[in-house]
Amino acid sequence: MTAEAPAKQRTAALSVGSNSALILLKVVAGTLTGSIAILTEAVHSSIDLIASLVAFVSVRKAEEPADESHRYGHEKVENLAAAIEGVLILVGSAAIGFESVRRLITGGSTQMLGIGIAVIAFSAGANLIVSAVIARGGRLTRSPALEGDAAHLRTDAASSIVVLLALVLVHATGLQWIDPVAALLVASAILVTGIRLLAKAGGALVDESLPAEETDAIAATIARFTDRGVVGYHALRTRSAGSQRYVDLHAQFRAGTSLEDAHSTAHELQDAIADALGGADVLIHLEPEDRVRPGERLAAPAEGERTG
Repeated sequence: MTAEAPAKQRTAALSVGSNSALILLKVVAGTLTGSIAILTEAVHSSIDLIASLVAFVSVRKAEEPADESHRYGHEKVENLAAAIEGVLILVGSAAIGFESVRRLITGGSTQMLGIGIAVIAFSAGANLIVSAVIARGGRLTRSPALEGDAAHLRTDAASSIVVLLALVLVHATGLQWIDPVAALLVASAILVTGIRLLAKAGGALVDESLPAEETDAIAATIARFTDRGVVGYHALRTRSAGSQRYVDLHAQFRAGTSLEDAHSTAHELQDAIADALGGADVLIHLEPEDRVRPGERLAAPAEGERTG
């Protein structure tokens, strides 16, 4: 288990507790008021609760060390969890949209809106605070599951604000159609979030390369080692799994460089690349200078800077 594991688990547990409390409040408020928008918010929070539970389990599983069946570790469990969360969001948005359209067609009425307004206002504030805490934890630990969970809660907070405005308008004007229309807006916001989460999780699950800025950082780091005998590189491959990044490449060394010197330099280069990415698992295969392919040779260091 890494040093980040307890922080991930505490953050995920916070989300579970927060969502559980908000679901209870929204179900009670939705039942008392008859508001489809409030009940929609309860469904939204229920989806978030399931997502939080998935995140809580996945961050624990992802921290398990590699074993005979999973030689590369379990980090992709987090990406799988994020994909599951995305699917749950899409299912929830479809259910909300269906019920909203049905209410628009059949009609309905709301009552005791003061209670609903108070509950939704509290929910919006709580979700903004909790999502900020979880997002910070996700950034610090580079956890896709926590980042996905924070995205859910931010969407929940935004939708709560929409529902809050709708309830205020219904209370002020008596126009009942505003309630299901607000629910439809919430469903649309949920749909967009689900699609984004699925796209991001899917990229990691199919070993999508690291972003361009990170591969550029790798190239710049390698270029700093030209005075240590590194004359070129190729077969650079990058991917991510959970919060971990993986990099492997073939590095060519100047003719005459001893195996001992090349091996020592490769280890330093591994550490430098890992530092440039804020932590990564780096594997370098050593090759002689004549393996450099056209267009892959690094710029040679200035005369006098060569040490090998």
